[in-house]
Amino acid sequence: MEGLRAIWLIFQNQILGMQWLNAWIGKGLAALGLNPSSILGGSLQFFLYDTIKIFILLSVLIFGISYIQSYFPPERTRQILGRFHGIGANCVAALLGTVTPFCSCSSIPIFMGFTSAGLPVGVTFSFLISSPMVDLGSLVLLMSIFGARVAIVYVILGLVIAVIGGTLLEKLKMDRYVEDFIKSAPHLQTGSETLTQHDRVEFAKEQLLGTIKKVAPYIFIGVAIGAVIHNMIPQTWVETILGSNNPFAVILATVVGIPMYADIFGTIPVAESLLYKGAGLGTILSFMMAVTTLSLPSLIMLKKAVKPRLLAVFIGICTVGIILVGYLFNLFQYFLI
Repeated sequence: MEGLRAIWLIFQNQILGMQWLNAWIGKGLAALGLNPSSILGGSLQFFLYDTIKIFILLSVLIFGISYIQSYFPPERTRQILGRFHGIGANCVAALLGTVTPFCSCSSIPIFMGFTSAGLPVGVTFSFLISSPMVDLGSLVLLMSIFGARVAIVYVILGLVIAVIGGTLLEKLKMDRYVEDFIKSAPHLQTGSETLTQHDRVEFAKEQLLGTIKKVAPYIFIGVAIGAVIHNMIPQTWVETILGSNNPFAVILATVVGIPMYADIFGTIPVAESLLYKGAGLGTILSFMMAVTTLSLPSLIMLKKAVKPRLLAVFIGICTVGIILVGYLFNLFQYFLI
């Protein structure tokens, strides 16, 4: 058992966490006359290490996820979801959301397509919640920072929010608050296209390049913010405002995260720095969930497809769920890290 644990730690720290890369960058900066212990040297080391690490992991993850996604085009996904009913359909929709490497804004056109195809609104919202919040990329990246237990629990609780949220919207009969032009939009029925292995690889390459171009600015911004927090913000400030001793830290982090726009790849370096500085685990994860699921641009897009009452209920359900998850993580963080 100890041998397996040792192998896992090597995988987590050296493969996912790439600690060897951090050491190499530190030695390189020292050779150039920069002290990695100084504010400038430490900030530069953090920026280079996290940027390179995230782009390497991102490339591998998006290529793999996109290859898997090539087996689930929107029409096939709709057909799969159409076979299930009740909470089972919500569970399947939430799980399918995990294999879509989309931010919240990218998920909304798919949500609109599913809705126009006649899928229940609760099922489509389960997909819409899980897709940006708990994709497979988030699992691997969270493992590289927080460890396997935190990452797995995060994904499970994210799926729970998606399933419960979609189920509640269905029980409340919120489908009447979808805009009429979405319900009446023509839906193209296409056969399940057979792709060759070469086609799937090319599709994965295209998705990888498109995603890299889209998220690169947010990764650079996120890593830059993380470097500032990591090397310039006093630890006592972070502990006082976002530490577990502040009973309102989770609510504050959730409210602050909602207006922002990023995806899991851009929020990881900020989360890493906040954890290092003493912020509560649940506070950090609530911030990440709020940014990825309830970003202001995605809500503006969603407002065009649904009426204000449905939008308000969706925001309320997600916000309450995210806050509850945050407090649960803060309560049990010493057992998870």
